[in-house]
Amino acid sequence: MLTIFVWPTTAGAGSSTGTWFHWAKVYSALAGCLGFMALRFIKKLSTNKWALLFPPIILAINILEAVTRDFQVYGMHGMVDGVFMNGGSWNIMNGIAGIITITGWMGIIISRDRQKDMIWPDQIWPWIIAYDLWNFAYVYNCVGDHSFYAGAALLLSCTFAAFFIKKGSWLQARAQTLAFWMMFTMSVPAFVTNSQFAVQSSHSNAALFTVSFVALIANVAVLVLHVYRIVKYRRNALKDDIYAGMKAHDQVLADNAPEDDLPDDLNLKDHGNDSSTHTV
Repeated sequence: MLTIFVWPTTAGAGSSTGTWFHWAKVYSALAGCLGFMALRFIKKLSTNKWALLFPPIILAINILEAVTRDFQVYGMHGMVDGVFMNGGSWNIMNGIAGIITITGWMGIIISRDRQKDMIWPDQIWPWIIAYDLWNFAYVYNCVGDHSFYAGAALLLSCTFAAFFIKKGSWLQARAQTLAFWMMFTMSVPAFVTNSQFAVQSSHSNAALFTVSFVALIANVAVLVLHVYRIVKYRRNALKDDIYAGMKAHDQVLADNAPEDDLPDDLNLKDHGNDSSTHTV
């Protein structure tokens, strides 16, 4: 209904949300929400390894959209499509940083509690922090005047959920918060551009460079950890959980996997309900 009756007017040409990126992002985020719900509540899908290809594919598509836009904005300056652009080397750095390691998709599970959350144990906290830094840098680079909400606030919302409400559920929370935000901001773009709640970016070259540089360093560090564990433990990046054996991974698995599917060293039947007794 928004696509037909609202967005052609509010997110059309000249609007700060009228670019191809915003239109692509709202549908890819919504596709993620619907696909994840299908995995959670259709039992045949939740146990189908081919169906579990969907989360990494939709995540990769979302990353590719942003990387493409970062490279595109490199040559833009001044007002473009209703947004002030200040392209530079920071766009190239952050585009490179966006090539993030995605692993452990075959280890995705549905939590055993009533909530039936989609849990991805291999998306441990270093990966999440590196993604957050990269994505904030993207928003800061490409839609700087939206970055307080679309960057900082939006990323904090799903990261808070993944750290303090349900560990392992980051991608589920990310898709839901992103989809709602995109639908809102495309319907009311003035909220982030010229309302009393708007927070403008400085568009400072130094700030843009610093944010993208930090994001690049963080993602290179995760890549180094990623390759190190693949080589040391002889893991297959397409099939194995690269971070299996680390507390951040194993705790999520112990807290959410069906008890019959737990590895022997994590089985809750052997250790009681207090998952803190597990050794990794």
